Amino acid sequence: MKTNAIGRLIGTGLLLWAATLRAEPMLAWGDQGDGTYRNPILPADYSDPDVIRVGDDFYLVASDFHFVGMQVLHSRDLVNWRIIGQVFDRLTMDASYDEMRGYAQGTWAPSLRFHDGVFYLYVCTPHDGLYRFTAKDPAGPWEMVTVKTVDAWEDPCPIWDDDGQAYLVHSVHGAGPLILHKMNREGTQLLDDGVVIYRGPVAEGPKFYKRNGWYYISLPEGGVEKGGQTVLRAKSIYGPYERREVLPAGSPHQGGIVELDNGESWFIAFKSTGHLGRVAHLLPVRWGADDWPVFGDHGQPVPGGKKPGVGAGGPILHPQTSDDFESAALSPQWQWNHNPVPAAWSLSERRGWLRLRGLPAPEPVVARNTLTQKLWGESGTVTVKLDPRGLSEGQAAGFAFMSGRVFNAVGVARLDGRLRFYSETGLGPVIGEQDVWLRGTYHGEQARLYFSADGETFTDVGAKVVLRFGQWKGARVTLFAYGPAAGAADFDEFQYRHSANPTR
Repeated sequence: MKTNAIGRLIGTGLLLWAATLRAEPMLAWGDQGDGTYRNPILPADYSDPDVIRVGDDFYLVASDFHFVGMQVLHSRDLVNWRIIGQVFDRLTMDASYDEMRGYAQGTWAPSLRFHDGVFYLYVCTPHDGLYRFTAKDPAGPWEMVTVKTVDAWEDPCPIWDDDGQAYLVHSVHGAGPLILHKMNREGTQLLDDGVVIYRGPVAEGPKFYKRNGWYYISLPEGGVEKGGQTVLRAKSIYGPYERREVLPAGSPHQGGIVELDNGESWFIAFKSTGHLGRVAHLLPVRWGADDWPVFGDHGQPVPGGKKPGVGAGGPILHPQTSDDFESAALSPQWQWNHNPVPAAWSLSERRGWLRLRGLPAPEPVVARNTLTQKLWGESGTVTVKLDPRGLSEGQAAGFAFMSGRVFNAVGVARLDGRLRFYSETGLGPVIGEQDVWLRGTYHGEQARLYFSADGETFTDVGAKVVLRFGQWKGARVTLFAYGPAAGAADFDEFQYRHSANPTR
């Protein structure tokens, strides 16, 4: 074995449960505990976010590409968020998602809407088609319909007009143009071949709205890293559309707008930040007397400010990270790298532990059933307990930082009948048939890996890991087990500690 190659669940009851959670520690981002917030509100890879309001509740989705499945987040104030479920548990469009060949593909820039008591989510995959998911409960279950099998469409968004007529706008690969279609009222069928309604320098990620008799399309222009935000408007849905830049290049862009009962409007969008990926910012939106929106501070991004006016504040909440694996279902913060093999993982075979059965693979980038989470914030520490005794000869299991297709791992392998630590720097000491602990720490893009035989004293493996943005996603943390034969590894006590707020 070459060491350099190793390396839904819930119903609406969760919404009530989240409101009663004990407040979490205040961090350098999000709710600051004094009626203000600090951007980013979600310092993790929630790229291409869309957000809607339904009564007093807000819901957010984002691009998840080749990771399974797409998360649904819930908030009561647009600042404090929890993950309540996932839209799907596998990508069924193409065999590449079973064969670990779908990197940078999968679900791009979804749009979330609520219409006639139903939640709608529209999304394209780059080479497979246009899909509609619907649910009565945003926590799931969701049902999928293939609206059109087509190549090279992206970033769809529906709108139901005042007369009930449904439309859908989308872009195409290469960032434009924007094309508008009529749909049937159920949103399951396109009724025409579409009409081009806008050509721009980089026309993608459109979000459709209607307000005061105007049709608005909010879209990013200028690219992922350095783009800004544009708003189009017209009195007819087919145009012609007027154009106005609402945020300059380099600002948070590509996101969704919500309007509150008190008249406030807010924009959640992403900003590209290197190894963390595209993190979510919250900006106020003011509507002028001329019915054009003014984003942020007179058209400039904001570092934070007063929280949205939604009434009494609740506890400080952050999306879930740590896990003791005591639940009967996998907690929704976890996502699989490509489609999982259901028979090769379990939470019930050994209660209170996650079991990953090793499946044949030469290296982690093509190893099935690799379980992942997003990386959060400027710095943090992740520690996990591993029982490697079930590993078969030649199998490895452990923890890794994942940067695109690059895995920097620390773990345990069974070689010549013996268990021993390993990492990117080589083989470590032989250990007995016992539990071990693995750890990863990071500050900025610099990360370190550690192992321990007792959970108290940790040894730095000496690898200087550099975290990177890759395959359109930020760096992540992973748990894995792979290799020949039919062995398994058990994981417990996954602890993710965010850094303390350095300024307060």
